Amino acid sequence: MSKKEQYIAAIDIGTTKIVAIVGKKNENGKIEILGLSKALSKGVKRGVVLNIEETVSAIQTTVEDVQKRSGIYFTEVFVGIAGQHIKSMKNRGYITRENYEDEIQKEEVFKLMEDMHKIHIDIGEEIIHVIPQNFIVDNETGVKSPIGMCGRRLEANFHIVIGQVAAAKNIEKCIRKANLTVKDLILEPLASSDAVLTEDEKEAGVVLVDIGGGTTDVAVYYDNIIRHTSVIPFGGNVITKDIKEGCAILQRHAEQLKIQYGSALGDMAPDDKVVSIPGISGREPKEISFKSLAYIIQSRMEEIIDAINFEIQVSGYADKLAAGVVITGGGAMLRHLPQLMKFKTAMDVRIGLPNKHLAGSAKNEINQPMYATSVGLIMRGFDFLETYKKSFNAGTAEDLAKARAVAPPPRQELKPEPVAAEAISDEEEEESVGTPVFEEERVSLADKIKTILSKMFEVDDQTIK
Repeated sequence: MSKKEQYIAAIDIGTTKIVAIVGKKNENGKIEILGLSKALSKGVKRGVVLNIEETVSAIQTTVEDVQKRSGIYFTEVFVGIAGQHIKSMKNRGYITRENYEDEIQKEEVFKLMEDMHKIHIDIGEEIIHVIPQNFIVDNETGVKSPIGMCGRRLEANFHIVIGQVAAAKNIEKCIRKANLTVKDLILEPLASSDAVLTEDEKEAGVVLVDIGGGTTDVAVYYDNIIRHTSVIPFGGNVITKDIKEGCAILQRHAEQLKIQYGSALGDMAPDDKVVSIPGISGREPKEISFKSLAYIIQSRMEEIIDAINFEIQVSGYADKLAAGVVITGGGAMLRHLPQLMKFKTAMDVRIGLPNKHLAGSAKNEINQPMYATSVGLIMRGFDFLETYKKSFNAGTAEDLAKARAVAPPPRQELKPEPVAAEAISDEEEEESVGTPVFEEERVSLADKIKTILSKMFEVDDQTIK
């Protein structure tokens, strides 16, 4: 395998599972997953790391397994972040230009986005993403790309994602203890959206609902722009807990019941079917009817959907979502959930699978809702890598110096490691490392802005300074 071939590795740290994944792009631009491994997650609750050692152990297990399966050694990873601490807000910024006859340059859009990182937020929080919504040039609204236009005043509306510093630090600490380096933290709803939503859906208006074990992630798109993100602190685990308490059974039996026999619609469950659950410590077994089980699930699921509906209303785009709802995540596999979601939201509903962007022999194995975030992290990693190479490798030394001048200092003093991974051959197994591409240990503010600008305007990034 060629040493020039580029690989991206990612880790999805969830409440119920931790997934390590490594992939590459083929000649058609599709993602080929070369290795995937998952382990039970015990140290995470509602998307937040609470037990460092247990989380590190699970990460190490999955990473060692995926490296063995794929033959790819990697040292840097893209990591998803979610959890109940995530929140979003909208803000507007502007600059007054010296000469209105000059064309607006990318540097000016860069400055607008950079200024958003200086806004006031609560102590203990940090800005994770700054996403442009639209621009205004001299009161001309609805401008998607102001570059090349003329005007005195340039304004922009931004969607800003905020999280707790401590939560991000704990994730990075877990990755570091597993002898890896975090290249970038990516909001999980954004990664899932990349994996399962189509461009037509994003243009028409769509709600992504990623139902995980501890949280439910929501992302609202309209006119190809993300308009709203939120993390609801309920997921599949609360349903399992309700079954456990309602039926007075063990947690593992409740989870098995939910997966094998559960339904989100009580009226759809058969009246005459029951399942027998072994008694605790030799006690008599319990018989639980399918219908009773379904009503327990439906009750909690309706509560989660009500929270989703609230977020849709808060977004301000409830009446513009022509493409309806796309459900993904492990919770999307619950029987009759699309029907319940359609009834409660009055929108079209489909299950989101990451099949559109996948290729290769592992496509069928990976093509499940539970892996949507993992595939999306790989896609985001390649987007970042391509933009970075355009911006810096092809840019001038002056470009690099100016970009670093506005970049914040690294959050950790870690020894830089290569992000690219190498195939391990028999001769090179002990010395196998990737080709160094990055010179910063984590993506800087400047790099993040460059990535967003490149995706928005679809032009060469050599002019970004």
